[in-house]
Amino acid sequence: MIVEIVSAVVVVGGVWLASAVRVVKQYERGLVFRFGRVRPAVRDPGLALLLPVADRMQKVNMQVVTLPVPAQDGITRDNVTVRVDAVVYFKVVDPVLAAVHVQDYRSAIGQVAQTSLRSIIGKSDLDDLLSNRERLNEGLELMIDSPALDWGIHIDRVEIKDVALPESMKRSMSRQAEAERERRARVISADGELQASHKLAQAAAAMADTPAALQLRLLETVVQVSAEKNSTLVLPFPVELLRFLDARTDPAAPAAKPPEPRSPSASEAAGNGQVAPREDEASDVPDQRSR
Repeated sequence: MIVEIVSAVVVVGGVWLASAVRVVKQYERGLVFRFGRVRPAVRDPGLALLLPVADRMQKVNMQVVTLPVPAQDGITRDNVTVRVDAVVYFKVVDPVLAAVHVQDYRSAIGQVAQTSLRSIIGKSDLDDLLSNRERLNEGLELMIDSPALDWGIHIDRVEIKDVALPESMKRSMSRQAEAERERRARVISADGELQASHKLAQAAAAMADTPAALQLRLLETVVQVSAEKNSTLVLPFPVELLRFLDARTDPAAPAAKPPEPRSPSASEAAGNGQVAPREDEASDVPDQRSR
């Protein structure tokens, strides 16, 4: 009989210890509800003793929670339909508020994140969604963090994951990028032509002062062209060489004598209507003048 009583006491004591002892893990905090009222003292990691009938413990996870936000359809401020999804990182900083003030803080944070994401889409332009995500992430974090503070939750960070665009908008943006790159290429080419024209003008001025440089350049061009064996080279006679030879001629050389006048022949005189004098008459002319 005594053995049965002792064994019963041992069993009851084991059941009492099993119901009174709880283990709180390192990443958890324990909330003790005594007759439905939460105790202000939060149980730290380790063993926690409870009253078997009066106390009930609720464990709250203190780790950072990763909550993906479903993709939301919205219209930007510049009337472009987009589909944006995000991810929220948060953690519980006050387990009492997280357990008492909100029924399911994970679901509450998810709903607030969805509504805030839609709001931020409507207030932003498409260019901001694509290139200025850091500012949008900060604004989205502030919008979610405002109600979460009353729930004992801290929003660590919010990141916009992807922005899905319609196919027509993608084609328009690709054409715009192609036109922009074409414009840059043309501007760079025109700038190169301008610089080359300045250099060519300087080279022309230098060759004008030294004509021999132009001849050397001509010979160099001939050498470059003649390197291709499948080409026919036509070399005109340069005018500058004529000027060079003309300048090298002796200016003190005697001028040529003018031709002596000759007497007209009989045929020429007949053609002019004149009578050519005979030889004997011509010989008599000076004698008559002497008389």
